[in-house]
Amino acid sequence: MHKTLIVTNDFPPRPGGIQAFLHNMALRLDPERIVVYASTWKRGREGAEATAAFDAEQPFRVVRDPTTMLLPTPRVTRRAVSLLREHGCTSVWFGAAAPLGLMGSALRKAGATRLVATTHGHEAGWAQLPASRQLLRRIGESTDTITYLGEYTRSRIAAALTPAAAGRMAQLPPGVDEKTFHPGSGGDAVRARLGLTERPVVVCVSRLVPRKGQDTLILAMPRILAREPEAVLLVVGGGPYEQDLRKLAATTGVADSVRFTGAVPWPELPAHYGAGDVFAMPCRTRRGGLDVEGLGIVYLEASATGLPVVAGDSGGAPDAVLDGETGWVVRGGAPEEAADRIVTLLGDAELRSRMGSRGRAWAEERWRWDLLAERLRDLL
Repeated sequence: MHKTLIVTNDFPPRPGGIQAFLHNMALRLDPERIVVYASTWKRGREGAEATAAFDAEQPFRVVRDPTTMLLPTPRVTRRAVSLLREHGCTSVWFGAAAPLGLMGSALRKAGATRLVATTHGHEAGWAQLPASRQLLRRIGESTDTITYLGEYTRSRIAAALTPAAAGRMAQLPPGVDEKTFHPGSGGDAVRARLGLTERPVVVCVSRLVPRKGQDTLILAMPRILAREPEAVLLVVGGGPYEQDLRKLAATTGVADSVRFTGAVPWPELPAHYGAGDVFAMPCRTRRGGLDVEGLGIVYLEASATGLPVVAGDSGGAPDAVLDGETGWVVRGGAPEEAADRIVTLLGDAELRSRMGSRGRAWAEERWRWDLLAERLRDLL
């Protein structure tokens, strides 16, 4: 692999799926052959200390820009060019193609011979708007490869590119750490601590934002409770939608059957997955297709933990489920569909076991980080 400059706004300790994706990939590359240029998590002493502590633990060099939002401004571009030359990098990996890939031409002129730009869910939204569509086209022309998560994002992004750039696209989805997420991850302890040991548990692990569908699960609870009166919905994660979800649980009359954990430290997430009998996140597409699920790594983490999954049909989420084998895909925003699938799973231990085992095997066969990191090395 060429020595590579990773340019990204999305990197821990800032939380999120893209951040975890990039960090997991970086950890599996040769630490002597990568340099990360990233934004600072947040302003102030607390943010600076958390960022410095995280960077000190990494096996590779991390250079932080003082801004909390890394954009392809002239100043940032000059800094990226300087780092490329200073560290002798000949490859560049843009952690998110839009908008950072707009620096591609400048980095090419500075000596980069290989430029890879990774797309997530938001670039599919960019492809629908005339101005941002033109920017995506520029990024496609100035880079060697644009990666995509799955067929949904590929088809939409490709439509914004020239035929030549579309033909150079390569799949690079996030993966799952099958050694961290596994059936013995500690779920029994979480259930005991929360007083849920004897209750059927539907778990949802995600940021609390409208697209993810936690509100759909709350609206599904009356139907679920009619068949499984002891069932509980365990909502794991924090986010701006939390207060609205709490109010919805109260007005729907299911507050006693919905538990909110708030934000959970990453090391504790595997055990929280394991606390569930069924994983459900019926995500939906919003804002005319601009707010869409790129893939849904949470489904793969749940599968690796041995849980059957109920996923929404937003964007690329169905790519993370073998419908009818590792779980089911339902219409996002359809509480009755989600409820019916969840009730079926809660009432059939053999079906849960079969789907969970198939999901675990699929995660090991197809979605391991080491397999996907090898693909990235080839691209670079």
